[in-house]
Amino acid sequence: MIDTPMTLSPGGSFDWFCRLRRNGIAACDIIPYSLVALMARVFPAAVFWQSGQTKIEGWHVSENAIILFREEYRLPLIEPQIAAQLAALAEHLFPVLLVIGLASRLSAAALIVMTLVIEIFVYPDAWPTHGTWAACFLLIIARGPGVISLDHAIGRKTCRA
Repeated sequence: MIDTPMTLSPGGSFDWFCRLRRNGIAACDIIPYSLVALMARVFPAAVFWQSGQTKIEGWHVSENAIILFREEYRLPLIEPQIAAQLAALAEHLFPVLLVIGLASRLSAAALIVMTLVIEIFVYPDAWPTHGTWAACFLLIIARGPGVISLDHAIGRKTCRA
């Protein structure tokens, strides 16, 4: 039997398909992980930063934020005033750390916990959005922030191995 691009080889595989697949994977492998990690850090961080900005007036948590935690979010086991302050702090601190790539895994872990709280107690129907954030945070937790980060620079300077 003569193999043509559209026939099965004796082993039963489509050689043309395998070559196309290999070439496609090779083309995707050109994308540097550090670029993917940077995007996985910056874009969800921006969402949390913007949310944090809605909770403050100057250097203080706004009364509207406290009302929001009291009447809409209604988190169990924590007073609305404290919850609003903690959320505002976390939504400013961890996104900045993520963007600059400092304590990236810790920051991603903190934001994934916040995401879980939001999903479970506040907006359970927003799981597609929360799942997207969680996927980005899990990538950073599992693989690190990449070379475009302070974590990488510090690691290179302190751990020359």
